[in-house]
Amino acid sequence: MTITHHPPEDLLADFAIGKLEEAEHLVVAVHAAQCERCRRFIKAIERLAGAAIESVEPVALSSGSFEAVMARIQATSEAQNHNDVAAGVESENADLPEILRRRRFGKRRRIAPGVSLRPILLTESSRSRAFLLQSAPGTRMLEHSHTGSELTCVLKGSFSHEGGCYGPGDFDFGDETVDHRPIVGNEGPCLCVVAMTGDLRMNGFLGRLITPFVRL
Repeated sequence: MTITHHPPEDLLADFAIGKLEEAEHLVVAVHAAQCERCRRFIKAIERLAGAAIESVEPVALSSGSFEAVMARIQATSEAQNHNDVAAGVESENADLPEILRRRRFGKRRRIAPGVSLRPILLTESSRSRAFLLQSAPGTRMLEHSHTGSELTCVLKGSFSHEGGCYGPGDFDFGDETVDHRPIVGNEGPCLCVVAMTGDLRMNGFLGRLITPFVRL
């Protein structure tokens, strides 16, 4: 696998120090699991963060801080165990990367001709959303931008737009400054894992006409 497109370094740094939203963390993790270059960068940031923490003057914890941290760890562990049990009966997940096989999914739904979406269930506190997006060969999306951010990692197939061609393992980042019109390759269906905050903003008359009916 040759990976050409990677997350911005500031996004990788936020991943390393735990600043990303749950959905964003998941998509970056899927890419990093396949990309040695990004794993090296993440480990370097983790080492720097660790050194910085060691140099900080210790301060006393407020009352109940330790108990609050342990409660969050316990809740995360229980949620992960729930995901592991649920994923064990999801035969449809067998071809997904391991980190996604452990997740729970919602019902697949058709959102456009040749395009379907399958939500990834997140914790209630998440302000972002994640989903699997599958598109038929040759599908042409409408030109659009975003009111928030869109993080995409290709799992199978390919798509292209003004930023280049994206194949398995490649990472694409979009926000309100980016206008693009993805076109799916003809070699087969394209399957991506996507994290989004905000909404799509369709361009052109047709885009504005159908925007109320498109909910990702």
